[in-house]
Amino acid sequence: MKLCVVVLLLLIHSAAAVNHTLRYFYTASSGVPKFPEFVSVGFVDDVEMFHYDSNTQRAEPKQDWMNKVTAEDPQYWERETQVLLDEQQGFKDNIETLKQRFNQTGGVHILQRMYGCEWDDETGEVKGYDQYGYDGDDFISFVLQSLSWVAAKQQAFITKMKLDKDKAQLAYWKNFYTQLCPDWLKKFVSYGQSTLKRTVFPSVSLLQKSPSSPVTCHASGFYPNRIMLFWRRDGEEVHEGVEPGVSLPNHDGTFQRSVHLNLSSVPPADWEKYECVFKISGAQKPTVTKLERERIRTNRGRGGGGGDGEGEFPVGPVIRAVLGAAVLILVLVLGGVYFWKRLNQGFEPAGMQHVIFIR
Repeated sequence: MKLCVVVLLLLIHSAAAVNHTLRYFYTASSGVPKFPEFVSVGFVDDVEMFHYDSNTQRAEPKQDWMNKVTAEDPQYWERETQVLLDEQQGFKDNIETLKQRFNQTGGVHILQRMYGCEWDDETGEVKGYDQYGYDGDDFISFVLQSLSWVAAKQQAFITKMKLDKDKAQLAYWKNFYTQLCPDWLKKFVSYGQSTLKRTVFPSVSLLQKSPSSPVTCHASGFYPNRIMLFWRRDGEEVHEGVEPGVSLPNHDGTFQRSVHLNLSSVPPADWEKYECVFKISGAQKPTVTKLERERIRTNRGRGGGGGDGEGEFPVGPVIRAVLGAAVLILVLVLGGVYFWKRLNQGFEPAGMQHVIFIR
Protein backbone atom coordinates (compact mmCIF):
# COMPACT_ATOMS: atom_id res chain seq x y z
CA MET A 1 0.00 0.00 0.00
CA LYS A 2 2.85 2.40 0.80
CA LEU A 3 4.28 1.70 -2.64
CA CYS A 4 0.93 2.49 -4.28
CA VAL A 5 0.84 5.80 -2.42
CA VAL A 6 4.30 6.68 -3.70
CA VAL A 7 3.22 5.83 -7.22
CA LEU A 8 0.03 7.82 -7.09
CA LEU A 9 1.86 10.88 -5.77
CA LEU A 10 2.84 11.23 -9.39
CA LEU A 11 -0.64 12.61 -10.04
CA ILE A 12 -0.51 15.40 -7.46
CA HIS A 13 0.12 18.97 -8.64
CA SER A 14 0.47 22.24 -6.83
CA ALA A 15 -2.60 24.41 -7.17
CA ALA A 16 -0.35 27.24 -8.27
CA ALA A 17 1.11 25.25 -11.14
CA VAL A 18 0.43 26.52 -14.64
CA ASN A 19 2.78 24.12 -16.36
CA HIS A 20 1.81 21.85 -19.20
CA THR A 21 3.61 18.53 -19.10
CA LEU A 22 4.49 15.83 -21.58
CA ARG A 23 5.47 12.69 -19.71
CA TYR A 24 6.55 9.31 -20.96
CA PHE A 25 7.22 6.28 -18.80
CA TYR A 26 8.99 3.13 -19.91
CA THR A 27 8.96 -0.03 -17.80
CA ALA A 28 10.84 -3.17 -18.77
CA SER A 29 10.54 -6.28 -16.64
CA SER A 30 12.28 -9.61 -16.33
CA GLY A 31 10.85 -12.57 -14.46
CA VAL A 32 7.31 -11.16 -14.12
CA PRO A 33 4.83 -13.77 -15.38
CA LYS A 34 1.72 -12.71 -17.30
CA PHE A 35 2.89 -9.11 -17.64
CA PRO A 36 4.32 -7.44 -20.78
CA GLU A 37 8.10 -7.33 -20.71
CA PHE A 38 7.98 -3.75 -21.99
CA VAL A 39 5.35 -1.02 -21.55
CA SER A 40 5.36 2.63 -22.57
CA VAL A 41 2.65 5.12 -21.62
CA GLY A 42 2.47 8.82 -22.39
CA PHE A 43 0.60 11.64 -20.68
CA VAL A 44 -0.18 15.23 -21.61
CA ASP A 45 -1.21 17.17 -18.51
CA ASP A 46 -1.94 13.90 -16.69
CA VAL A 47 -4.22 12.66 -19.47
CA GLU A 48 -3.05 9.35 -20.96
CA MET A 49 -2.78 9.90 -24.69
CA PHE A 50 -0.53 7.06 -25.85
CA HIS A 51 0.15 3.40 -25.07
CA TYR A 52 2.48 0.67 -26.27
CA ASP A 53 3.32 -2.73 -24.86
CA SER A 54 5.25 -5.78 -25.99
CA ASN A 55 2.10 -7.88 -26.24
CA THR A 56 0.35 -5.71 -28.83
CA GLN A 57 3.57 -4.29 -30.32
CA ARG A 58 1.58 -1.29 -31.51
CA ALA A 59 1.85 2.39 -30.61
CA GLU A 60 -1.75 3.53 -30.25
CA PRO A 61 -3.48 6.82 -29.34
CA LYS A 62 -5.60 6.81 -26.19
CA GLN A 63 -7.45 10.04 -26.97
CA ASP A 64 -9.41 10.88 -30.11
CA TRP A 65 -7.61 14.20 -30.44
CA MET A 66 -4.26 12.43 -30.74
CA ASN A 67 -5.39 11.15 -34.14
CA LYS A 68 -4.91 14.72 -35.38
CA VAL A 69 -1.18 14.06 -35.53
CA THR A 70 -1.69 11.86 -38.61
CA ALA A 71 -3.21 14.77 -40.54
CA GLU A 72 0.26 16.29 -40.68
CA ASP A 73 2.19 13.03 -40.57
CA PRO A 74 0.25 9.98 -41.88
CA GLN A 75 3.06 7.60 -40.88
CA TYR A 76 3.37 8.90 -37.33
CA TRP A 77 2.01 5.84 -35.47
CA GLU A 78 3.81 3.37 -37.73
CA ARG A 79 7.08 5.18 -37.08
CA GLU A 80 6.43 5.33 -33.35
CA THR A 81 5.75 1.60 -33.34
CA GLN A 82 9.07 0.87 -35.01
CA VAL A 83 10.95 3.13 -32.62
CA LEU A 84 9.38 1.44 -29.62
CA LEU A 85 10.15 -2.00 -30.99
CA ASP A 86 13.78 -0.90 -30.99
CA GLU A 87 13.43 0.59 -27.50
CA GLN A 88 11.92 -2.67 -26.30
CA GLN A 89 14.97 -4.62 -27.44
CA GLY A 90 17.28 -1.98 -25.98
CA PHE A 91 15.65 -2.22 -22.58
CA LYS A 92 15.79 -6.01 -22.69
CA ASP A 93 19.53 -5.86 -23.42
CA ASN A 94 20.04 -3.28 -20.68
CA ILE A 95 18.40 -5.48 -18.05
CA GLU A 96 20.77 -8.31 -18.92
CA THR A 97 23.73 -5.92 -18.62
CA LEU A 98 22.52 -4.65 -15.27
CA LYS A 99 21.98 -8.14 -13.93
CA GLN A 100 25.63 -8.85 -14.69
CA ARG A 101 26.79 -5.61 -13.04
CA PHE A 102 24.79 -6.34 -9.89
CA ASN A 103 25.80 -10.03 -9.89
CA GLN A 104 22.20 -11.17 -10.31
CA THR A 105 20.85 -14.27 -11.98
CA GLY A 106 17.15 -15.09 -11.66
CA GLY A 107 14.33 -13.29 -9.89
CA VAL A 108 12.24 -10.27 -10.77
CA HIS A 109 14.02 -7.22 -12.13
CA ILE A 110 12.63 -3.89 -13.34
CA LEU A 111 14.26 -1.17 -15.44
CA GLN A 112 12.36 2.11 -15.73
CA ARG A 113 12.73 5.43 -17.41
CA MET A 114 10.86 8.71 -17.17
CA TYR A 115 11.54 11.55 -19.52
CA GLY A 116 10.09 14.53 -21.35
CA CYS A 117 9.44 18.18 -20.65
CA GLU A 118 7.20 20.79 -19.12
CA TRP A 119 6.28 24.24 -20.35
CA ASP A 120 4.91 27.23 -18.48
CA ASP A 121 2.46 28.87 -20.86
CA GLU A 122 2.67 32.16 -18.95
CA THR A 123 6.44 32.63 -18.56
CA GLY A 124 7.56 30.41 -21.45
CA GLU A 125 9.98 28.56 -19.15
CA VAL A 126 10.76 25.00 -20.19
CA LYS A 127 12.34 22.13 -18.26
CA GLY A 128 13.46 18.67 -19.26
CA TYR A 129 14.61 15.53 -17.49
CA ASP A 130 15.64 12.00 -18.29
CA GLN A 131 16.00 9.47 -15.49
CA TYR A 132 16.57 5.76 -15.23
CA GLY A 133 15.94 3.49 -12.27
CA TYR A 134 16.64 -0.15 -11.61
CA ASP A 135 14.91 -2.43 -9.12
CA GLY A 136 13.37 0.44 -7.18
CA ASP A 137 16.45 2.68 -6.92
CA ASP A 138 17.84 5.58 -8.89
CA PHE A 139 20.43 4.47 -11.40
CA ILE A 140 21.41 7.36 -13.67
CA SER A 141 19.89 10.71 -14.68
CA PHE A 142 20.56 13.57 -17.05
CA VAL A 143 20.97 17.13 -15.73
CA LEU A 144 20.07 19.68 -18.38
CA GLN A 145 21.68 22.64 -16.60
CA SER A 146 25.13 21.06 -16.54
CA LEU A 147 24.73 18.87 -19.64
CA SER A 148 25.99 15.87 -17.73
CA TRP A 149 24.82 12.54 -16.35
CA VAL A 150 24.70 11.75 -12.65
CA ALA A 151 25.37 8.21 -11.46
CA ALA A 152 23.28 7.25 -8.43
CA LYS A 153 24.92 3.83 -8.11
CA GLN A 154 28.52 2.69 -8.39
CA GLN A 155 27.40 0.34 -11.17
CA ALA A 156 26.24 3.35 -13.20
CA PHE A 157 29.54 5.22 -13.12
CA ILE A 158 31.01 3.54 -16.18
CA THR A 159 27.87 4.46 -18.14
CA LYS A 160 28.10 8.06 -16.91
CA MET A 161 31.72 8.37 -18.06
CA LYS A 162 30.89 7.13 -21.55
CA LEU A 163 27.83 9.37 -21.94
CA ASP A 164 29.60 12.49 -20.66
CA LYS A 165 32.34 12.05 -23.26
CA ASP A 166 29.88 12.12 -26.15
CA LYS A 167 29.68 15.89 -26.70
CA ALA A 168 27.58 15.61 -29.85
CA GLN A 169 24.99 13.57 -28.00
CA LEU A 170 24.98 16.04 -25.09
CA ALA A 171 24.32 18.87 -27.55
CA TYR A 172 21.43 16.84 -28.91
CA TRP A 173 19.95 16.42 -25.42
CA LYS A 174 20.13 20.18 -24.88
CA ASN A 175 18.38 20.96 -28.15
CA PHE A 176 15.81 18.29 -27.54
CA TYR A 177 14.75 19.42 -24.08
CA THR A 178 14.84 23.15 -24.79
CA GLN A 179 13.36 23.12 -28.33
CA LEU A 180 12.02 19.88 -29.78
CA CYS A 181 10.19 18.49 -26.79
CA PRO A 182 8.42 21.77 -25.89
CA ASP A 183 7.38 22.14 -29.54
CA TRP A 184 5.74 18.71 -29.44
CA LEU A 185 4.13 19.51 -26.12
CA LYS A 186 2.61 22.73 -27.49
CA LYS A 187 1.34 20.84 -30.52
CA PHE A 188 -0.30 18.15 -28.40
CA VAL A 189 -1.86 20.77 -26.12
CA SER A 190 -3.33 22.50 -29.16
CA TYR A 191 -4.76 19.18 -30.39
CA GLY A 192 -6.45 18.46 -27.09
CA GLN A 193 -7.19 21.96 -25.84
CA SER A 194 -10.95 21.37 -25.59
CA THR A 195 -10.15 18.61 -23.10
CA LEU A 196 -6.91 19.81 -21.53
CA LYS A 197 -7.95 23.42 -20.93
CA ARG A 198 -11.40 22.73 -19.55
CA THR A 199 -12.36 23.28 -15.92
CA VAL A 200 -14.73 20.86 -14.21
CA PHE A 201 -15.78 21.26 -10.60
CA PRO A 202 -16.31 18.21 -8.39
CA SER A 203 -19.01 16.86 -6.18
CA VAL A 204 -17.81 16.93 -2.57
CA SER A 205 -18.91 14.39 0.04
CA LEU A 206 -18.15 13.91 3.73
CA LEU A 207 -17.52 10.25 4.57
CA GLN A 208 -16.88 8.25 7.74
CA LYS A 209 -16.54 4.48 7.96
CA SER A 210 -17.29 4.23 11.68
CA PRO A 211 -17.84 6.60 14.63
CA SER A 212 -14.17 6.27 15.60
CA SER A 213 -12.82 6.73 12.06
CA PRO A 214 -11.52 10.01 10.65
CA VAL A 215 -13.95 12.10 8.64
CA THR A 216 -13.00 12.12 4.97
CA CYS A 217 -13.66 14.98 2.59
CA HIS A 218 -13.92 13.34 -0.82
CA ALA A 219 -13.93 15.44 -4.02
CA SER A 220 -14.64 13.59 -7.27
CA GLY A 221 -15.12 14.62 -10.88
CA PHE A 222 -12.72 17.58 -11.08
CA TYR A 223 -10.36 18.64 -13.85
CA PRO A 224 -7.59 19.69 -14.15
CA ASN A 225 -5.62 17.96 -11.43
CA ARG A 226 -4.12 21.25 -10.22
CA ILE A 227 -6.10 21.56 -7.02
CA MET A 228 -5.88 22.01 -3.28
CA LEU A 229 -8.10 20.10 -0.88
CA PHE A 230 -7.73 20.83 2.83
CA TRP A 231 -9.49 21.20 6.17
CA ARG A 232 -9.68 24.46 8.03
CA ARG A 233 -11.00 25.56 11.43
CA ASP A 234 -12.32 29.05 12.11
CA GLY A 235 -10.91 30.10 8.73
CA GLU A 236 -7.39 28.78 9.38
CA GLU A 237 -5.94 25.74 7.58
CA VAL A 238 -5.55 22.72 9.87
CA HIS A 239 -2.51 20.44 9.76
CA GLU A 240 -2.67 18.52 13.04
CA GLY A 241 -4.65 15.31 12.70
CA VAL A 242 -4.94 15.74 8.94
CA GLU A 243 -3.86 13.08 6.45
CA PRO A 244 -3.89 14.24 2.82
CA GLY A 245 -4.81 11.68 0.20
CA VAL A 246 -3.61 11.32 -3.36
CA SER A 247 -5.35 11.97 -6.65
CA LEU A 248 -6.82 9.07 -8.59
CA PRO A 249 -8.06 9.16 -12.19
CA ASN A 250 -11.74 8.51 -12.85
CA HIS A 251 -12.89 6.52 -15.87
CA ASP A 252 -14.13 9.71 -17.61
CA GLY A 253 -10.81 11.56 -17.51
CA THR A 254 -11.56 13.54 -14.36
CA PHE A 255 -9.91 13.02 -10.97
CA GLN A 256 -10.80 12.40 -7.36
CA ARG A 257 -8.97 13.12 -4.13
CA SER A 258 -9.61 12.84 -0.40
CA VAL A 259 -8.31 14.45 2.78
CA HIS A 260 -8.86 12.84 6.18
CA LEU A 261 -9.47 14.62 9.51
CA ASN A 262 -9.01 12.86 12.86
CA LEU A 263 -11.56 14.28 15.31
CA SER A 264 -10.91 11.88 18.20
CA SER A 265 -9.61 14.70 20.42
CA VAL A 266 -12.11 17.32 19.24
CA PRO A 267 -15.21 17.92 21.42
CA PRO A 268 -18.42 17.25 19.50
CA ALA A 269 -19.53 20.84 20.06
CA ASP A 270 -16.49 22.05 18.10
CA TRP A 271 -17.13 20.00 14.97
CA GLU A 272 -19.12 22.82 13.42
CA LYS A 273 -16.00 24.97 13.43
CA TYR A 274 -14.45 22.79 10.70
CA GLU A 275 -14.97 22.95 6.96
CA CYS A 276 -13.43 21.32 3.90
CA VAL A 277 -12.09 23.59 1.18
CA PHE A 278 -11.59 22.66 -2.47
CA LYS A 279 -9.65 25.05 -4.70
CA ILE A 280 -8.98 24.51 -8.38
CA SER A 281 -6.27 26.35 -10.30
CA GLY A 282 -7.64 29.41 -12.07
CA ALA A 283 -10.97 29.48 -10.24
CA GLN A 284 -11.71 32.54 -8.13
CA LYS A 285 -14.04 31.02 -5.55
CA PRO A 286 -13.33 27.82 -3.59
CA THR A 287 -15.94 25.17 -2.84
CA VAL A 288 -16.51 25.08 0.92
CA THR A 289 -18.27 22.19 2.68
CA LYS A 290 -19.06 22.68 6.36
CA LEU A 291 -18.61 19.75 8.71
CA GLU A 292 -22.16 18.99 9.77
CA ARG A 293 -23.09 15.60 11.21
CA GLU A 294 -26.18 15.22 9.07
CA ARG A 295 -24.09 15.58 5.91
CA ILE A 296 -21.69 12.76 6.76
CA ARG A 297 -22.23 9.56 4.80
CA THR A 298 -21.29 6.38 6.65
CA ASN A 299 -21.66 2.62 6.41
CA ARG A 300 -24.70 3.04 8.65
CA GLY A 301 -26.39 5.68 6.54
CA ARG A 302 -26.30 9.48 6.41
CA GLY A 303 -25.43 11.13 9.70
CA GLY A 304 -24.93 7.75 11.39
CA GLY A 305 -28.58 6.84 11.18
CA GLY A 306 -30.30 3.67 10.03
CA GLY A 307 -29.19 2.05 6.82
CA ASP A 308 -31.68 2.77 4.07
CA GLY A 309 -28.66 2.84 1.77
CA GLU A 310 -29.08 6.41 0.53
CA GLY A 311 -26.21 7.74 2.57
CA GLU A 312 -23.91 4.76 2.52
CA PHE A 313 -20.18 5.19 2.09
CA PRO A 314 -19.74 5.41 -1.72
CA VAL A 315 -17.05 2.82 -2.31
CA GLY A 316 -18.13 2.28 -5.93
CA PRO A 317 -16.52 5.42 -7.42
CA VAL A 318 -13.29 4.72 -5.56
CA ILE A 319 -13.17 1.12 -6.80
CA ARG A 320 -13.85 2.23 -10.37
CA ALA A 321 -11.09 4.82 -10.15
CA VAL A 322 -8.62 2.24 -8.88
CA LEU A 323 -9.59 -0.18 -11.64
CA GLY A 324 -9.29 2.59 -14.20
CA ALA A 325 -5.77 3.27 -12.97
CA ALA A 326 -4.83 -0.42 -12.79
CA VAL A 327 -2.58 -0.43 -15.82
CA LEU A 328 -0.79 2.71 -14.70
CA ILE A 329 -0.31 1.30 -11.21
CA LEU A 330 1.02 -2.00 -12.54
CA VAL A 331 3.42 -0.22 -14.85
CA LEU A 332 4.74 1.97 -12.08
CA VAL A 333 4.45 -0.12 -8.94
CA LEU A 334 6.45 -3.05 -10.23
CA GLY A 335 9.65 -1.07 -10.18
CA GLY A 336 9.38 0.77 -6.91
CA VAL A 337 8.97 4.08 -8.69
CA TYR A 338 11.10 6.00 -6.22
CA PHE A 339 11.66 8.97 -8.48
CA TRP A 340 8.03 9.70 -9.38
CA LYS A 341 7.94 11.80 -6.21
CA ARG A 342 9.90 14.51 -8.02
CA LEU A 343 6.86 16.46 -9.11
CA ASN A 344 8.65 19.35 -10.79
CA GLN A 345 10.20 17.23 -13.49
CA GLY A 346 9.08 16.72 -17.04
CA PHE A 347 9.31 14.18 -19.85
CA GLU A 348 9.41 13.61 -23.73
CA PRO A 349 7.60 12.30 -26.85
CA ALA A 350 8.48 8.79 -27.92
CA GLY A 351 10.35 8.36 -31.14
CA MET A 352 12.38 11.53 -30.81
CA GLN A 353 14.90 10.20 -28.33
CA HIS A 354 16.38 6.74 -27.97
CA VAL A 355 17.19 4.66 -24.95
CA ILE A 356 20.76 4.85 -23.70
CA PHE A 357 22.69 1.62 -23.76
CA ILE A 358 24.15 0.59 -20.44
CA ARG A 359 27.48 -0.87 -21.37
